[in-house]
Amino acid sequence: MEYNLPSEIVKDLNFGDSAKQKVIAGVEKLAKAVKSTLGASGKCVIYEDARGNPVITKDGVTVAHSVVLFDPVENIGATLIKEAASNTVKEAGDGTTTATVLAESLLKTVNDPKYNENSIREIKTGINSGLQKVNNYLDKIAISVEGDMLDNVSSISCNNDKVLGQIIAEAYTKVGKDGVVLLESSDTEETYVELVDGVQIDCGLTSPHFVTNTEKHKCELDNPLVLIVSSEIPNIRKIQTVLEHVIKQGRALLIVAPVAQQVKSALLMNKVKGNIKINIVDLPGFGPTKKDATEDLAILTGATVINEELGDDLDLISVDHLGEAEFATTDDKNTVITLDEMNNNIEERIDEVAKKIADEKNGYIKKKLEQRLAMLSGSVGIVRVGADSKVELKEKRDRAEDAIYATKAALKEGIVPGGGVALLNASQKIKPSNEGEKVLFEAIQAPFHTILANAGITIIADTVDHEGYGKDAITGKRIEMVKAGIVDPVLVTKSALKNAVSVVSTIISADCVISNMRTNESS
Repeated sequence: MEYNLPSEIVKDLNFGDSAKQKVIAGVEKLAKAVKSTLGASGKCVIYEDARGNPVITKDGVTVAHSVVLFDPVENIGATLIKEAASNTVKEAGDGTTTATVLAESLLKTVNDPKYNENSIREIKTGINSGLQKVNNYLDKIAISVEGDMLDNVSSISCNNDKVLGQIIAEAYTKVGKDGVVLLESSDTEETYVELVDGVQIDCGLTSPHFVTNTEKHKCELDNPLVLIVSSEIPNIRKIQTVLEHVIKQGRALLIVAPVAQQVKSALLMNKVKGNIKINIVDLPGFGPTKKDATEDLAILTGATVINEELGDDLDLISVDHLGEAEFATTDDKNTVITLDEMNNNIEERIDEVAKKIADEKNGYIKKKLEQRLAMLSGSVGIVRVGADSKVELKEKRDRAEDAIYATKAALKEGIVPGGGVALLNASQKIKPSNEGEKVLFEAIQAPFHTILANAGITIIADTVDHEGYGKDAITGKRIEMVKAGIVDPVLVTKSALKNAVSVVSTIISADCVISNMRTNESS
């Protein structure tokens, strides 16, 4: 099968219940593949990549993105669930499988013949009000992460790999709550933590064309020079001297500055041609914090800030204004810069900011100052993952990446009982006030039941008779989940549920699905 030419694409239209059932069928097919990975006893999935090579993974979002269904309408259903999973990853870094399981369960529950078009509208409203009640419940029972809990969160997110979990927990212990943890491949079979000086700024990719690592959708620059300009760079001539120096030295260049579109286009063209290794990001900070954050970055990298408003002449930008870094990586949201060593001037800056924090009474400004202090004194932990083979390395990296994000999420908003128990308890403790809430509370029990089903455990009454109690998917014993170290980050659970509700609300509202019509090659 193949698509017609773009100018000749014919659309296939499906209406009403027929269209909806096809979409749901696609959701169910995708969910069946993904949910088998959920929990400590979840199974691996083997899929064939674009080159025909087998890949083994337990990562929900990786499984989801590997699925493309033959039927176009079913594939639309699967794609919508992929979107929910992807959004969950962006927000919380983990929870893709949970989001998929919740979406499928909610669709099954609401896809009941007894619900007509009028009742569906009421159910949508009720589901949204129920979502808020569940979020409030999760916030109420949330526990701050401390001590051994950090190990538990990391280990569970690694599919109960305690060794890998402890290594990731060690990384966060070293860098602190506001520190940054990155993931890299090890040159050996060993997995370990490396601590380096560095900083994270809230500046993401300004163009997808700057991406150097397509798999991770990141721009990675090794040993870059750093140019920081507070004023807009209006044309390429203003930085010609710097560009010539960078090319001559064979170095990469990170530009932190607002730039005119023509400058960006010219640099992108040269980047694509391989003439220069370069990335452009916006200035860090927002509003009144932008100036201070920019100066902080300059001190960290050894760069000189060029500011036309303060009398600096952009025509005089030279190599003397450049700073440098050991490594710089930029994703959609942030840029992480690692340094060979901290600049000696940084201690004075840290003392200055610390004094301001002590004197500041405004809560908002104080929070921003604390963020600056964390950036100035922060470090970056690099988890270097090793394995015996490329296949094992890929699978191990997927798990480690989930665990890094989950641990960060847990540090941010706390944890709740894991294994689907928190959502199960929410469905038991919150009294529904309408049919939509009843539908939601029934659906959110699905992660708990799926985890036990994957472990081959039969659910009995005493499993769920007390708040916070469930069953260990490995031993089958009834336990208090938090005490046993089986926990989930609040942020991950809330994000998974929110995105599941969002995609299901879209699907149940649809009355027509328009897809590109396929044609046989023979025709």
